[in-house]
Amino acid sequence: MNSKNVKLLFQSVLMLCLILLFNSCLERAKKSNNIETTTVFYPSDVIPFMDEWKILCGDGTSKKNLVGFEHKDFFYVSNDGKTNWVVYKTPNSGVTSRTSSNTRTELGQIKHWIPETGGKLTGTLKVQHVSTSGDARVAASHSVVVGQIHSDEGHENEPIKIFYKKFPGHTKGSVFWNYEINTEGDNSKRWDYSTAVWGNDMSVVGSSPASYPEEPTDGIELGEEFSYEINVYKGIMYLTFKSEGHKTVKFTKNLLKSDFTTYNAIPKQILTLYASIGRDGIERENAYAGEIQYFKQGAYNQTNGKNPEDNIVWSTGSETYGGDIAKQYANGCYAEVWFREASVGAGTMPNEE
Repeated sequence: MNSKNVKLLFQSVLMLCLILLFNSCLERAKKSNNIETTTVFYPSDVIPFMDEWKILCGDGTSKKNLVGFEHKDFFYVSNDGKTNWVVYKTPNSGVTSRTSSNTRTELGQIKHWIPETGGKLTGTLKVQHVSTSGDARVAASHSVVVGQIHSDEGHENEPIKIFYKKFPGHTKGSVFWNYEINTEGDNSKRWDYSTAVWGNDMSVVGSSPASYPEEPTDGIELGEEFSYEINVYKGIMYLTFKSEGHKTVKFTKNLLKSDFTTYNAIPKQILTLYASIGRDGIERENAYAGEIQYFKQGAYNQTNGKNPEDNIVWSTGSETYGGDIAKQYANGCYAEVWFREASVGAGTMPNEE
């Protein structure tokens, strides 16, 4: 080996030693100063389908590119000691969408479809919090929607909304789903028909603003994991709900042909719940056939500060602290939902699931 090669080898060895020495010193410095290295996770790292969605947050922030995106206090990742979860959090009062007076931190599917074409949405989640303020007589109080289908034309109604609701002081809450009729004519007459999954349906309410109904024996607790699947295939909506320790529950609903085309077909639940606000419309015969739809998922807070005397079904009269989000979070006036898994795609034949 000539002197030039020896010199190069010596320089390489010296450089390697310096690098190793530097790294060793850096690690000792971190330990002595309690400096920890952490990996930053974004929602798109936990649930990779974020490129299929846009989002609206409870402070009015909207974003179309969700890969590598988070929004502190609204849309971010949290770890429960075992698993990373995507957190959706929203106050009782904030900035709302064009079609609602309720706040949301919720994904909106970019791809649209019609029931005949179909689509499928799944989610595995746990509800961490629902508003502790609100009028117990109001059906929407203390609840959050964790998944839905929304129309993008016509009346822009919703073939399904999946709710979680828990009254203050109760350990267990209810999971139920609502079907909103696609009204024939005047859409101010629309109503939601509610079906219980675990616990009660939406129509079970308190006898006074602070008097709560009996706690459901088969309900779901805050922090208890459950999953849902909305599968629309050739115009039929197939629903599946699962939770460890609870019975798996399935439903089927035709989105192309209505069950509610006459006044006599209106369920008793509706005539009772909506009596005071005069919503007794009927549905068009072909329901949602041919109408453009899209999925939504996250935390769509149903508890708002509107006057219950104006609408005893949807105006919950909850505390909003003048719209101050920090005060609402500090005083339990918010909804928070965590998802660890979710998927979106084409609808499938039920026997292939």
